[in-house]
Amino acid sequence: MKGGFFGLRGKQTSLILLALVCTTILIWAWEKTPLLMTLLPPQTSMQLYPGAALEDKEVVNDQEEQALSILDPLAPKKSSPGIWNSDSDMITPSDKKGVTVNFPKEESRDNRKPEEKRSLENAEDVALVVAAPISSKNKSSALDWKEYKNLTSAGNQACNYAIGKWVEDDKLPLYSGLECKQWLSPMWACRLTQRTDFAYEKFRWQPKNCKREKFTSSNFLRRMQDKTLAFIGDSLGRQQFQSLMCMITGGKERPDVVSVGAKYGLIKARGSLRPDGWAYWFPETNTTILYYWSASLCDLEPLNITNPSTYYAMHLDRPPRFLRRFLHKFDVLVLNTGHHWNRGKLKANRWVMHVGGVPNTDPKIAEIGGAKNLTIHSIVKWVDSQLPKHPGLKAFYRTISPRHFFNGDWNTGGSCDNTTPLSDGKEISSDESLDPVAVSAVKGTKVKILDITASSQLRDESHISRYSIKATTGVQDCLHWCLPGIPDMWNEILFAQL
Repeated sequence: MKGGFFGLRGKQTSLILLALVCTTILIWAWEKTPLLMTLLPPQTSMQLYPGAALEDKEVVNDQEEQALSILDPLAPKKSSPGIWNSDSDMITPSDKKGVTVNFPKEESRDNRKPEEKRSLENAEDVALVVAAPISSKNKSSALDWKEYKNLTSAGNQACNYAIGKWVEDDKLPLYSGLECKQWLSPMWACRLTQRTDFAYEKFRWQPKNCKREKFTSSNFLRRMQDKTLAFIGDSLGRQQFQSLMCMITGGKERPDVVSVGAKYGLIKARGSLRPDGWAYWFPETNTTILYYWSASLCDLEPLNITNPSTYYAMHLDRPPRFLRRFLHKFDVLVLNTGHHWNRGKLKANRWVMHVGGVPNTDPKIAEIGGAKNLTIHSIVKWVDSQLPKHPGLKAFYRTISPRHFFNGDWNTGGSCDNTTPLSDGKEISSDESLDPVAVSAVKGTKVKILDITASSQLRDESHISRYSIKATTGVQDCLHWCLPGIPDMWNEILFAQL
């Protein structure tokens, strides 16, 4: 046989070599050109990353709070017994029969332009993406591998701000309790009291698996350029508001910061001790920070407007009028409630529970735990329903702030005399929240949880204690915190998620 390679003719040999070269080029181009991947049919059963189909754990709380004291109980794992008293079933809105949740018609619409889709800025968002199967309708599921790898740690665990430990930091506090007089109430500035130990000011919360930008005034204001942040809640929400004002200003006098409370109707009414809230505008970045007092997060409506001693309809399924009226002006919303849910407070404030616009007749809801549970679920559900109309809005629900009354309650000799930081431990390793009602309320919504309960539970030495300016013999404040103090940490966690 003549010529050729292994008996093949020259022309056949050339064709084989040409085919091999073309095949090699095609394989190389396939690997280097992602666009060619679009020619493949979709692989709906593929999981790109570990944990891509993580199963959500439903939090079930079958106990109801029965708070007969003037303050709402919360039980620590290592604290005095009897701080959490529960003996009946807690319900969610889906458990109710024959009750229609009545949300008022929206009073104003957001006319701002929708923001462009942002890249994921924090690992909480990443956790939600990773948990979504690739076959789902979630278009954000295809998370870039490098981004996924950078924002997770060993074991592929996403950042969780509720898990971590307290570490000593000599650079703290971020402001002086002696100097922040423009924003801080004297009753919460423990440096102005007889207290002499301030070691509690020198500890920083370090979340596990989280890399976050350091809080500074310039960082915060830059991130909140042309934006409004609103705190709506009880006195602990007011503490968080005052803490943030001190953190932004460094506790210094700022004559350039303008009070704009009147724009939101936050003016002191005749005969009132204080207005229903405060709002301040930072002109350098066009940033507004405000607080509105709504202890229960319910809409309160006088039953007889002509009677100064009238009772009020406490609409458990209706958000406060202030929130409905001004929601379109907010870019960040932080809600909280908890310590006013007891019989004493309801009776003193003359609040009468209403559901669906009429007095409540459901015995389960009539229980304090049932009413509180319904309200939290209702307001979170309402806010979530408004988010599509306000695409620039980020909404948070902050979990309950723990109280530390030992050997009694606020009015029966309960105290919190410990002054040694972290005497009950410094680390939280469990991902199970101490506020299951809050967890179940935000589940399945786009409202984020600001879980501060367990980390704050370790800091019983940081309360006002017996050092109140207007101290009463035998009465200690083991509910509110010294400032600077624990609410600063809440704001650092909030800042990390903005």
